[in-house]
Amino acid sequence: MRVLVAWCPDWAVVAGLAEQGLPGLRPGAVLKAGRVEVCNEPAREDGVRRGMRRRDAQSRCPELALLEDNPARDARAFEPVVTTIEQSRPGVAALRPGLVAVRAPAGWFGSEQSAAAVITEELVDLVWDVRMGVADDLFTAEQAARRATTQEHVVVPPGGSARFLAGLPVTVLEADGPAGREAASLLARLGLRTLGDLAGLRADDVVARFGEYGLGVWRRARGEGGAVFAARQAPPELACEIAFEPPLEDAEAVCFSVRTTAERFLAGLAAQQLVATGVRVEAESEGRVVSSRPWLHPRHFSARDLIDRVHWQLQAGPALRSRREAGTITAPIERVRFLPESVEPAAAHAEALWGGGSEEFVERGVARVQAMVGFDAVRQPAVQGGRTPAARQASAPWGERVVPTRPRDRPWPGAIPGPAPVVVYAEPRPIEVTDAQGHPVPVLGQGPDSPPARMRIPGEPWQPVAAWAGPWPLDEGWWEPDAPGLRVRYQVVGVDGRAWLLVGDPRGWWLEAAYD
Repeated sequence: MRVLVAWCPDWAVVAGLAEQGLPGLRPGAVLKAGRVEVCNEPAREDGVRRGMRRRDAQSRCPELALLEDNPARDARAFEPVVTTIEQSRPGVAALRPGLVAVRAPAGWFGSEQSAAAVITEELVDLVWDVRMGVADDLFTAEQAARRATTQEHVVVPPGGSARFLAGLPVTVLEADGPAGREAASLLARLGLRTLGDLAGLRADDVVARFGEYGLGVWRRARGEGGAVFAARQAPPELACEIAFEPPLEDAEAVCFSVRTTAERFLAGLAAQQLVATGVRVEAESEGRVVSSRPWLHPRHFSARDLIDRVHWQLQAGPALRSRREAGTITAPIERVRFLPESVEPAAAHAEALWGGGSEEFVERGVARVQAMVGFDAVRQPAVQGGRTPAARQASAPWGERVVPTRPRDRPWPGAIPGPAPVVVYAEPRPIEVTDAQGHPVPVLGQGPDSPPARMRIPGEPWQPVAAWAGPWPLDEGWWEPDAPGLRVRYQVVGVDGRAWLLVGDPRGWWLEAAYD
């Protein structure tokens, strides 16, 4: 995910001058505990600096407007800026007054440069000095915005965060507040002048000297800060609910009755030019929420999708488990509520000029199958990090977003090299493997003293091994009492041309996966 950051410099001064009706070009400074906390560019041109005492600042700039520190005022004044960006790209995160982040909306605007230019143009009526930055992670995007000029943008190419940050001075950390200022001062005293100098250190040395905060700074300096931020939720008035009087005890009756509410919910989003990609469904019984679950969609929800989610939720919930033969539920349902958790612009999901393609028909067909066989019966796969082919598999029910638990970009010692197998068996199949003398190949942690020469799959005759690679020993979870112990893997090719991944343990040899 790429991140777009909009930065309005010296926002506290901008908001303070606007509150007092003073011109925006007048020198101004926000004071905190008698010292300058923030000052604008006209004040800096006269020599005013952060941390300067009030008397010294006034002596440098007699016409300096002194403003009180008021975070509530700053946030209130920044709200129109956030709302304007939100109209173009929902999911905005207001990091602090004057700084906002959003997932880069390049797909709809054509390019990231075009997206930054369009959003800048929409903001100039509210604030003159706005600058944009786009990068792979939040920290780099903020630094890119700080390097842009007024109403301009800086786009860091994908994968270029570390290169872009390497030449920046450590003083950029001062934007983090007191902790960042202390860290920047300490790094400068140690001779680390740039973020590249810091990124060149070893992680354990950074932790030993600077602690957890220093480790976080080190990761950001390497372009590994991540792109995670808490986006604003959809407006609560977009939620819809329906009350049942008397309460309904039949799951099918509940699903039939919520159809109009689901359509009204989606119509309210459409009026705001939004579609829902994440919805929370709540069910109430006896005045309390007895079932609440978020649902995600690979594209966006339709009324039929919402009704299916209600049906699955009532069937799966412990307090609302359905009796399939009668279609009744043990707890009468008094109210069902739809709350938007993740929304996106409708334009980003508009159909092509000639309508939807084959992908849309596939999704509809899979959704029908899922409605017949159950929510968990149809799953979609994804690849995650791991040492074995089975460990690299992740899945989620169709309609949910697969969230891998192990990152793929981490080193995995003992992992099997490529290519990846085509078939990974849910349960490994037994196989016999012998060496050239006909003895079973032992499970060793070192080199192949007795390499595989012949193998026999149950139900098939013996065949020679045409080629092999390995072994790859792996001893995982050795501290657990029920750990499988040492395992060794070989890649082998039979004379019939078929390729296999074999795994050996103290019990014997097994077929773990097959190659194409």
